[in-house]
Amino acid sequence: MHSLSPIVLVLLVAVLAVTACRSLRVPPMLGYLVVGFMAGPGVMNLIPLGEETEFLGEIGIVFMMFSIGLEFSLAKLKAMRQLVFGIGLAQVVLTLFLIGAIVWWLTGSPLAGFAVGGALALSSTAIVSKLLSERLEMAQPHGQLAIGVLLFQDLAVVPLLILLPAFAANSDRLWMDLGLALLKVVAVMSLLLVFGQRLMRPWFHLVARQRSGELFTINVLLVTLGIAFLTQLAGLSLALGAFVAGMLISETEYRFQVEEDIKPFRDILLGFFFVTVGMKLDIGVLLDRAGDIGVMLLLLLPVKLAVVFLLARLFGQRARDSLKGALALAQGGEFGFVLLALSGNLGLISSPVEQSALAAIVLSMLAAPFLIQHAERICSRLIRQDWALQAVDLHQILVQSMTKDEHVIICGYGRSGQSLARLLEAEGISFFALDMDPERVREAGEAGDPVVFGDAAKREVLMAAGAMRAKTVVITFADTHASERIIHMVHEVRRDLPVIVRTIDDTDINRLREAGADEVVAEVMEGSLMLASHALMVMEVPMSRVLRRIRTVREQRYSLFTGFFRGASDELDGIDDSDQPRLLSVQLVAGAHAIGMPLGGVKLDSLGVGVRGIRRRNVRLAHVAADSELQEGDVLVLLGRPAALAQAEALLLQG
Repeated sequence: MHSLSPIVLVLLVAVLAVTACRSLRVPPMLGYLVVGFMAGPGVMNLIPLGEETEFLGEIGIVFMMFSIGLEFSLAKLKAMRQLVFGIGLAQVVLTLFLIGAIVWWLTGSPLAGFAVGGALALSSTAIVSKLLSERLEMAQPHGQLAIGVLLFQDLAVVPLLILLPAFAANSDRLWMDLGLALLKVVAVMSLLLVFGQRLMRPWFHLVARQRSGELFTINVLLVTLGIAFLTQLAGLSLALGAFVAGMLISETEYRFQVEEDIKPFRDILLGFFFVTVGMKLDIGVLLDRAGDIGVMLLLLLPVKLAVVFLLARLFGQRARDSLKGALALAQGGEFGFVLLALSGNLGLISSPVEQSALAAIVLSMLAAPFLIQHAERICSRLIRQDWALQAVDLHQILVQSMTKDEHVIICGYGRSGQSLARLLEAEGISFFALDMDPERVREAGEAGDPVVFGDAAKREVLMAAGAMRAKTVVITFADTHASERIIHMVHEVRRDLPVIVRTIDDTDINRLREAGADEVVAEVMEGSLMLASHALMVMEVPMSRVLRRIRTVREQRYSLFTGFFRGASDELDGIDDSDQPRLLSVQLVAGAHAIGMPLGGVKLDSLGVGVRGIRRRNVRLAHVAADSELQEGDVLVLLGRPAALAQAEALLLQG
């Protein structure tokens, strides 16, 4: 009979470890790694380390890669080809060569150098994507850099798995095997991306029409694991197949619902993956081979960090983004375990070298959360100023803000920030917004909103945004720690500038007041109204008019608050927005169906989509009527539910 005691004990240790990590403000991932170390063969031996446990952990990576795929589209992946096939290819080849040459020199075996170099050239997709996602940095330049390189590393596993046995057996069919593998990769990816894209939307339509949440979730699991299984049959990785599945679904209107349904499976199984990684750490090996492990760590972390940083700079990335991306990719990865095990079985490397490299990879994975968490601080110390590129960014902010005077600086342009902006516009009060989500900045900028990419916690950004001329600062996102940093910097720049802060609940009100906030407003919807009322009164609008404006909004059932530009950081608002009305900017490119037609003739209202505004030649039109003729280059700001917006975009562009 099986006893539940080991499972209960592991769960207890997991809860305690993750709780302790959250209390100490360190990534919960470390808690899972510690649980694996304590419960694994190296210490208490509560869980056996075998193929079954490792496979269950790998399923966690599958769901993580699926979630990343949901954030991508075919167009976005095409735009990232320089990161994937430029920096990614160069990083794998150069890291493998450098580490391989050193290991060859130390061991006297070129095959051992190739095997260890290939294993250490790979980074952990699970750790990097999890941490970047939690920190809402996936859409930032260094996040895109890291994900692009990781995607190529997943592809590079295939030729490495072919080359190792071929080298061990002195195969004379090496180039034929590699050619067949490349042909297989191209064929499988083409089939999935071409035919999968055509089948995905009709299939999800069929399932969604049954109106069963249970069926919809089962279908998501089927698609995720099914496509991952197909890529595995073709000799590719499960993770790559899951990424493709997510990318195909991202092209449909079901993306947001799928994201919510998959989250519980992803987080639990990914936690188990980190437990399996911790189980690989054997305390006996650590003590016996401390010197060898230290050498492997020196080969792994500094070499890979330097390679990624230099390549990113060579490809035109900013110094700060290059270093943060390099810090994210410096550790070893889960596929390194696979390559080392294969190399050991083939006799390419000795057992001491294999064990030392395995331990070094696990220790580097333990260090990864700290490197990513403190990347900003490390960059500040190592890169004092990146004047040329920083000056360009500040110049862009300065150019847009120099016409503003007695304006409101909005920090964060999520739903609350956009709601506040609409009320300020209604009162004729100018505002200037700063946001750290590039996708949202692009969407809102195309619609004509005065919003730029910038960190409000930096003195130079605040000064460029016109802090010395502003009337007030409003922080609209619910991150207490970030709000404290901005308040501190605002008061350093200008002590008398009022600061109004938003928070989810009332637990941090006193903390934010002590930090220097003039007003602290809680909750999302009512919070948006209260932010607006405080901002209007600070702008010396008569109280009677403020109350009348807020009452009018309530009487209109919050119509001013309907719709928002979605961004990667929307989960900070803490609500489910999978089927809420949202805003979408659509540009009428050359050849678009709607060019030359009157707005009313497109019949967007029949789809349940409204037009909130039209931007023409960088100017928002003051009056938009049904007979307004649409022109090439117009940007229409549409309001509607996700499915209707997808149909409206197709109608405008294709007819």
